Amino acid sequence: MIDRYTLPEMGRIWALENKFRKWLDIEVAACEAMAELGKIPKEAVEVIKEKADFNVKRIEEIEAQTNHDVIAFLTCVAEYVGDESKYIHLGMTSSDVGDTALCLQMKEAGEVLLPKLETLREKIREKAKEHKYTPMIGRTHGIHAEPMTFGMKMLLWLAETERNIERLKRAIETISVGKISGAVGTYANLEPTVEAKVCAKLGLKVAPISTQVIQRDRHAEYMTTMAVIASSLDKFATEIRNLQRTDIREVEEFFGKGQKGSSAMPHKRNPITNERIAGLARVVRGNAQAALENVALWHERDITHSSVERVIVPDSTILLDYMLHLMIKVISNLLVYPEAMLENMNKTRGLIYSQRTLLALVDKGILRERAYELVQRNAMQVWATKENFLDLLLADSDVMELISAEELKGLFDHSWYLRHVDEIFTRFGL
Repeated sequence: MIDRYTLPEMGRIWALENKFRKWLDIEVAACEAMAELGKIPKEAVEVIKEKADFNVKRIEEIEAQTNHDVIAFLTCVAEYVGDESKYIHLGMTSSDVGDTALCLQMKEAGEVLLPKLETLREKIREKAKEHKYTPMIGRTHGIHAEPMTFGMKMLLWLAETERNIERLKRAIETISVGKISGAVGTYANLEPTVEAKVCAKLGLKVAPISTQVIQRDRHAEYMTTMAVIASSLDKFATEIRNLQRTDIREVEEFFGKGQKGSSAMPHKRNPITNERIAGLARVVRGNAQAALENVALWHERDITHSSVERVIVPDSTILLDYMLHLMIKVISNLLVYPEAMLENMNKTRGLIYSQRTLLALVDKGILRERAYELVQRNAMQVWATKENFLDLLLADSDVMELISAEELKGLFDHSWYLRHVDEIFTRFGL
């Protein structure tokens, strides 16, 4: 998979340097809060703030011996601080630091994704407006149904993207919590005020109640939101892939100068970017399932969730960031072929007007069952003989006893199906 998009922002969020920096911010904020409450000397906090630092390589060296990442981190920080390090992490447990920091990272990741979703929304909006009146055939079960416009298809994606933006905002809010409540959430060795002060400084809300960990339904909501957004991108990509098929070719993924589609067949122009998006969505959905499995932990905590989250949370946010980057490019450069859309709409020789014909005959006073029979028997002949639907109807004496030739011909007009397009677009301010 070759792409020059290097995910600089998202990569920074999940780098060890950023994680440990957040750990340090939490520890220092807790020291400040405890000093304000008179629990530790203010002079010690000033020393901690001045000297506290870490080295990722050194933490890894210590962890290789301790087999405990938070202890390794605290040991490394103590090497920088000296005697005053005895006031760091007082009354706290590892998850006070790790869980709060993870929520900060997930919040940051969501805030990177949000503007990209908003950019995608605007690109889709532009395409919807451009093709508001571009007629094409609507398909159900993969079979031609009735006329619509390509702009309506884009408008549908616009609405879904707007819902995803709201979903992501809610997910960010849900995960933007912290906890500094001790080993089982009872604040046994520190005051709830410490938690409140730390969370306020970090821009988080206090989890109203926690055990040793922040409850994983929050993380599951966040991760399933990632999966829903990825699935929407999969939906868009799959539709483009279908419409690019040789026997349809109504739209096409941009094919650059010098690009090659096949090592064997020089004529190939494959929708590889959309296929990549569709494939990666499967990974994000799979990660969401793992997040759901993490909700049920033993008693006040176990660590079955921890190893899973170290993989699925960075991976899903990084993948979704990349997928959004790709889809923005796809929509921005999408090739649309209105002539092919019109040609395909007429490919079934007028069959797409069968419902309108049916309703017109019912309006003449016959039972719907009889009207359906008359229309269907002629429609089936079109499939078998490749004759024009209108010609068959005009030659059917049972039909012509009910409706004039002029009225019948007037039913075969795709613009009639599009008469409410303006009203639909008005709902979106377009």
